[in-house]
Amino acid sequence: MEKIVDKSTFREEIRPKLKREGRTIALCHGVFDLVHPGHIIHLQQAKQMADILVVSITAAEYVRKGPGRPYFNDEMRLKVLEALECVDYVMLSEGYTVDDIVENVEPDLYIKGEEYAKESDDITGKITAERELVERHDGKVAYTTGEVFSSTKLINTALSGLPEDVIQYMQGFITQYSMEDIRKYAEKAEKLKVLVVGDVIIDKYTYCIVHGLMSKDTGYSSGLEYSEEYLGGAAAVARHLSSFTENVTLMSIVGNEEEMRLRLFDGLADKMRLKFTYSSDFPTIIKHRYLTRNAKREEYRKIFSINNIPETMAYEQEAKEEFCRGLAEKLDESDVVFLCDFGHGLVDDRVKELIQEKAKYLVLNCQTNSTNYGLNIITKYSRADAFTLDQKELKLAYPMDLSDERTALKKLSEHLGCGGWLTRGSEGAYGIENRKDQECPEIYRRQDIYECEDIHKHENIHEGKDIYECKGIHECPAFTLTVKDTVGAGDAFYSIAGLYAAAGAPTELGTFMGNIAGALGANIVGNREAVEKVNVLKYAGTLLNI
Repeated sequence: MEKIVDKSTFREEIRPKLKREGRTIALCHGVFDLVHPGHIIHLQQAKQMADILVVSITAAEYVRKGPGRPYFNDEMRLKVLEALECVDYVMLSEGYTVDDIVENVEPDLYIKGEEYAKESDDITGKITAERELVERHDGKVAYTTGEVFSSTKLINTALSGLPEDVIQYMQGFITQYSMEDIRKYAEKAEKLKVLVVGDVIIDKYTYCIVHGLMSKDTGYSSGLEYSEEYLGGAAAVARHLSSFTENVTLMSIVGNEEEMRLRLFDGLADKMRLKFTYSSDFPTIIKHRYLTRNAKREEYRKIFSINNIPETMAYEQEAKEEFCRGLAEKLDESDVVFLCDFGHGLVDDRVKELIQEKAKYLVLNCQTNSTNYGLNIITKYSRADAFTLDQKELKLAYPMDLSDERTALKKLSEHLGCGGWLTRGSEGAYGIENRKDQECPEIYRRQDIYECEDIHKHENIHEGKDIYECKGIHECPAFTLTVKDTVGAGDAFYSIAGLYAAAGAPTELGTFMGNIAGALGANIVGNREAVEKVNVLKYAGTLLNI
């Protein structure tokens, strides 16, 4: 008997025959990335509950355990399950949920491990929906009682599923933080009223096949494949945040093009509140990138970029007045403000001062790009409650400290009066504590907490505290070196790290969550998709399973 079957074959041929024979069907579903004794016990117990056992796996493109997962491809995972005597049929689920399988199998029993028995503990929020779907198809949920093992933990440790520096970092991290901590701050973030202010940017990606250099010039000769447009800039940040809280408002000045207005509302209005001011003088910003795709793996290389940003971007007085009036009102209503200063004209001195004066909690990102290089420096701000920037932006702010990023980061933290993060690409990120929040003994606070290196000398003064905390700077490695496109990674880091900071999370926990978001963002082309809460939390669970 062929065990591996597609959904339509099971629905149209196998299920009717089983029902006629009066045989009961049990369904188990999962990733089954590395089948271990816990899986075997679970499946054997499930088989004892019904006549027929169907096992489905989530297709690789829908697995939410972070870049590099699943470790084994679809074919290999299906074949391993097929080889088990207790399994009667195996099939592939092509979606983020198990809905397609339940609707095609209509199991009498949908069987989960006992760790899923308490629905409120489910970080995906899907167990309740799964139970309700099963019940609509006249089935019910049952639970096995075997010992719980973790294939994720086995892959992370025994199979080198994580780089060595990540494993070492996580071994220290899990002594201080747990999944309960991560969920606690996520729940606090849900209640925050979030205001996102910044330029809305349309990222247009045109995919090409590069033929080579022009025969009579030095430019590339390329063949056009197709183009896509993604909602970037402040819109991308707002989309990331809207996955964590329903209380997001996006404010910006955009062009008055009817087609663009419809596009923005179609893409955003169901996720957040939009408060746009329309300019008759300037169009909505479009950044058009031409790129080519690696034929063997999904990596992209930028060939050329153009944009429609004027040399001088100064919105008309009427539009600016309307925007500032609305901004003043929203600042009073908002718990936290994400200021996305891309340096394209929206954030002038008036907007900057208004936000600095009235924002209850300000998360700042002041970006350097090719159109404003050297002109949009973060030190033009005098206050924030949290900030993010990259290495180039830090060097522009403190050019005399090129050889010592930690010293430059310390100076920026002191200048803004807050903690924040330096994103460092493949090297991960630094998170710096807000000095006023340091929990060091008074005798230690009188010293420069960022300069002390001798843990043994200060052991008694620290009262057992880790010098790593007292120094004020946390270093976190990159959680993936698998990258499709880095365009959206920084915005993803900024969004999630900043939201956790606004919810009261410690800087190190914000660094961890931001790095997860950055890793996921680096594996999304452009801003095609937002970084989703469920993916961030599941990746956190993967990393914590060391």
